Amino acid sequence: MTTTTGAVPAPAQATRVSTSATLRTLLALIERDLTVLVHEGVGFLLRSLMQPALFSFVFVYVFPRIGQGIGGRAGGQFANVLMPGLMASSLMFQGIQAVALPLVQEFSVSREIEDRVMAPIPVKLVGMAKVVSGAIQGIIAALLVMPVVWLTSGFEADLTVGRPLVFVTLLPMAALVAASVGLLLGTIVNPRRIGFLFALLLLPMTLLGCVYYPWSALSAIRWLQVAVLLNPVVYFSEGLRASTLGEASHMSLWAVYGLLAAALAVLLFVATRTFERRVIT
Repeated sequence: MTTTTGAVPAPAQATRVSTSATLRTLLALIERDLTVLVHEGVGFLLRSLMQPALFSFVFVYVFPRIGQGIGGRAGGQFANVLMPGLMASSLMFQGIQAVALPLVQEFSVSREIEDRVMAPIPVKLVGMAKVVSGAIQGIIAALLVMPVVWLTSGFEADLTVGRPLVFVTLLPMAALVAASVGLLLGTIVNPRRIGFLFALLLLPMTLLGCVYYPWSALSAIRWLQVAVLLNPVVYFSEGLRASTLGEASHMSLWAVYGLLAAALAVLLFVATRTFERRVIT
């Protein structure tokens, strides 16, 4: 008579152990990056908050008080338009910087990447860990922008989140897109040209990313309104604006979510492949 036991068959047991080990390794890689972030906390705060604080202070607080720009109630409305845009700008800047710059160092100077890829997980997952840690840094930077803009605007900005569900779903999606861009740039750009690339790429992405104005305002310049749709910061800004301003005019959320999801899928696929190719070669 054959007796059956509740033991898991060997292949399934091995698969379960392998999956568990992979998750632990991924978490360890992410934790390593975040530990470095904690040790460099002051630098992180300065590079994340200096630009949003200055823009908010000058355009929302200083200009109205010296007779320039928008004042009164309209000034408060501008602060509400500006805050999600500055969050979007910080997301993109921090996402790229947190992933691309360390990768350049690890590939060309410290060679630390050789230690990372020795982890018992596929090389592509090492790249994914970079993206996740960069996205976490981007989210932290974006959240810190809110109280800083509120303070530097003379308390003009409204910290109310009109659509919490949009806010908590779109923020991590945008952060992952930005970090994926960072992974792609960090693996395809010549290390000696990474600084030039930042100057060439980030300024146009910010100025033409609907950071300081809603996308609908560009309807007076139709060709530009269409051209900026290639800029992911536009969708960051419009999505965050929709979440904080509630029913105010903004781009369709179907377009925002759909295009960000498509961009994330394509960027992750391409960036992890270029990362793997760069490591192997």
